[in-house]
Amino acid sequence: MSEQTLERRAFVACGQVQGVGFRPFVYRLAHEEGLTGSVGNTSDGVRMEVQGPAQAVAAFGRRLHDELPPLARLTNLRQEALPLLTGETAFRIVPSQGHSGHSVLVSPDMGLCDQCLADMRDPANPRYAYPFTNCTNCGPRYTITRAIPYDRAVTSMACFPLCPRCAAEYADPLDRRFHAQPIACPDCGPRLWFVTRPDREAGRTAPPLLAGRTAAAAAQAAICAAADLLQAGGLLALKGLGGFQLACDARQAEAVRRLRQHKQRPHKPLALMVDSLEAARSLCALTPEHEALLQSPEKPIVLCPRRANAALPPEIAPDTTQVGIMLPYTPLHAVLFDLLTARTAQPPVLVMTSANASGEPICLGNREALARLPHLADAWLLHDRDILVRVDDSVVTLQPQEEAPHAAQPLFYRRARGYVPRPVFLPPTEAPAPCVLGAGAELKATLCLTRGREAFVGQHIGDLENPATLHFYEEVAAHLEALLEVRPAALVCDLHPDFLSTRYAQERAAREGLPLWQLQHHAAHAAAVLAENGRCEPALALCLDGTGLGTDGTVWGGELLLVDLGAPRWQRLGRLAPFALPGGDAAVREPWRIALALARQAGLTGAAAPWATEAGDAARAAVQEMLRRKVNCPLTSSCGRLFDAVAATLGLCARTTYEGQAAIRLEDAARRATDVEAPTAAALRGKDAQRTSCWPWEPVRRGELWELDSAALFAQTVTAQQRGLPTGEIAARFHLSLAHGLADLAAQAAREHGVNLVGLSGGVMQNALLARLLPLTLRARGLTPLTHRELPPGDGGLSLGQAVWGRRLLATEGGAG
Repeated sequence: MSEQTLERRAFVACGQVQGVGFRPFVYRLAHEEGLTGSVGNTSDGVRMEVQGPAQAVAAFGRRLHDELPPLARLTNLRQEALPLLTGETAFRIVPSQGHSGHSVLVSPDMGLCDQCLADMRDPANPRYAYPFTNCTNCGPRYTITRAIPYDRAVTSMACFPLCPRCAAEYADPLDRRFHAQPIACPDCGPRLWFVTRPDREAGRTAPPLLAGRTAAAAAQAAICAAADLLQAGGLLALKGLGGFQLACDARQAEAVRRLRQHKQRPHKPLALMVDSLEAARSLCALTPEHEALLQSPEKPIVLCPRRANAALPPEIAPDTTQVGIMLPYTPLHAVLFDLLTARTAQPPVLVMTSANASGEPICLGNREALARLPHLADAWLLHDRDILVRVDDSVVTLQPQEEAPHAAQPLFYRRARGYVPRPVFLPPTEAPAPCVLGAGAELKATLCLTRGREAFVGQHIGDLENPATLHFYEEVAAHLEALLEVRPAALVCDLHPDFLSTRYAQERAAREGLPLWQLQHHAAHAAAVLAENGRCEPALALCLDGTGLGTDGTVWGGELLLVDLGAPRWQRLGRLAPFALPGGDAAVREPWRIALALARQAGLTGAAAPWATEAGDAARAAVQEMLRRKVNCPLTSSCGRLFDAVAATLGLCARTTYEGQAAIRLEDAARRATDVEAPTAAALRGKDAQRTSCWPWEPVRRGELWELDSAALFAQTVTAQQRGLPTGEIAARFHLSLAHGLADLAAQAAREHGVNLVGLSGGVMQNALLARLLPLTLRARGLTPLTHRELPPGDGGLSLGQAVWGRRLLATEGGAG
């Protein structure tokens, strides 16, 4: 072949291309096309140089796009012609090279793949029942990686030298463990051991000596001890992928009650782990979309409708008919379930929740778990593979799509394992965009870092209310900055001066001499949903949640905004009419107080007050006096608090033990109403987007704002209750009336301002019924709804809006939030 027919070309692949089997894929591709050259990790991505016939080089480039490994994601593929190289006879994988300015995406941690599970269930396989089995298609990534480029030396597997067998697999381009950085086996990998409470008290917490046993036999003994404990009704602290989990037998009501008591979590739903789809089907009514999500590489907790005859104690999820289900996503889970399945007639079902006391972050390391969990766990299942950053389980539900009735889209409640650190891709700016840190809020906190056109929202941190959670928050910031090799050039935080995220941003900005902007809470929500949908033009946004400090010093939460993300600027156009929160935060914990305030505002003081019967005469009289004198009664326009008041009125929740409890019970009551054929049920199912069964509730102009009368809608629920309507029917009509009223509010503003895009954001949009209804009612008025698709609509996605706002401010050379 003459030299003129040959071509040498460099390709640089950017995106999620390290730790996902991309280099082995490239190696095999080059050999199949008969090319010479090299492939290696760099901090810019994966660099490939190939040489051969021009037709083969072109085919190589096409196949890079078309035949990616399952976990790989390309965001950019650059290429350039190179001079021919003489004397090259093979294609090689070359050592990794690091430099600044990289555009690599670190892979999230991925659930156990079917091939590795088959290896673990094959008695002839060296990894039979080995609880740390993985390959390039599954296993830990984000939680074990310190830096980029992604190689074993910069992971927590660096301290486990490969045995000859693993080294041979690692070096074999035809093996699926070729360059799998976490590769291990019983001869060279992490160890597993079991620690009882007496062991802990006696200081016997280190891995025991093998005493003639193989490492595999020692691990099997530890798993057997864990299974014995669970079957006896004990509570097990298990070291998982991103931290410790607390497990018990979900079929044993007393074990579940003990777990709730020890975690101080009396009512909040508990997640379940089952060993198979068949077991999940026996507990829940699953659609094909549910099953696909359960089996996806991300393996999140999926909220599914519980079957009425499911053999589960009511203590699992007392407030709702939805149950959070997941499949085993680590080899340790799989080995434990295989053993339990072999021992029991019924498929095993385990409660699998984060191992932490209420309000604290999930435990990370062995010493921390042994120190913090003695009051929670009866025993610990430990291993010596370090977790470098805490990551909780992700929680999603499925939202039917009007444009594709037989399809459903994930709606995130919590985004963490399996999805972080995947970026959200942003619209380009007119000027270079330095890194901006969005500091998030207080509840369901996250933070966000931008890098070019990418925004990286970190994992769910929890409620940022104590030093331990703040330390977790700082860990996430440091870990993401190290992996992305970025440092913020500016910060954006909430208006609320007492949020720990606000204080973090203020102190860091002062310490590092960086610009800091404060952005109103709901404007950040609006910016998040618009950015996630790639929209920079002016749009409306309905931002519905429990609380957010407004620019007027009151508590907002039912807002209609006009937002121009390109400018950037925003304006408040409408709201729910304000009402009082007697006692401030006490009203959030005791929704009967809000119901009493709204009843007074609606002129229902002479009516019976079934919502306040649990309060007692003295407390009720004290709240009435507070309202009369307007003492400690801050005003709010919160949609979330309106849900709370209606739930209290209907006798569903007079006091709460966790955030969102009253709204969950109200939504569940409405869901139950949709089980019967009624006009409201038809509307809730999307068969009728008109005003069937809808209470009259229209916006009115008050000064510069359009308002929906909160007390008037509340009064309708009281009237319906007095007329004897069933609780579920009232709950359903409330949802429907709220959706129509909010759509009318948006339509009025859309006509005035000549826009038709309406972003939907805020924690109330995690209500699956409202998330279904509101887009229907908006479309019926000719408007185009925009919803969250990659992030939670609640405060877990708010940091994206802050970061994007700051990015735009930097790009436009100034401005104010």
